[in-house]
Amino acid sequence: MKSIHISFEGIGPVELQKNLVRNYIRDIIISEGFRQGEISLIFCNDEYLLDVNRKYLSHDFFTDIITFNYTEDNIISGDLFISIDRVKENADQFIVSFNQELMRVVFHGILHMTGYDDKTEEEKVRMRKRENDYLEKYDLA
Repeated sequence: MKSIHISFEGIGPVELQKNLVRNYIRDIIISEGFRQGEISLIFCNDEYLLDVNRKYLSHDFFTDIITFNYTEDNIISGDLFISIDRVKENADQFIVSFNQELMRVVFHGILHMTGYDDKTEEEKVRMRKRENDYLEKYDLA
């Protein structure tokens, strides 16, 4: 079986039940009709992710996640770069727990790899509904 790697760049380890996160990701991939390939979750700080955003996407702004999707032939593979700074700020702003917001962002990245997008308002609504569906399924809402 392909693996799900979890690492930390520019920050200390985050309190995270790694095996549970891996199980959520595997379940989402299967539920969306795909198979799992190699996936990396790289948790970092704002500055690290801003550097990735500038270097690879030519964007000069902070974001909570950048997804590099390498999916081929129905096998989900890719890298998720997640800013813990942004997740904390968003959790405070939306008055949700850090863990709930972190899982929403992880699910968001995985859903991108399964074909969901969020460029239009209609796509954003569809994406948010799937995020909420999975948060509820795993009792994280």
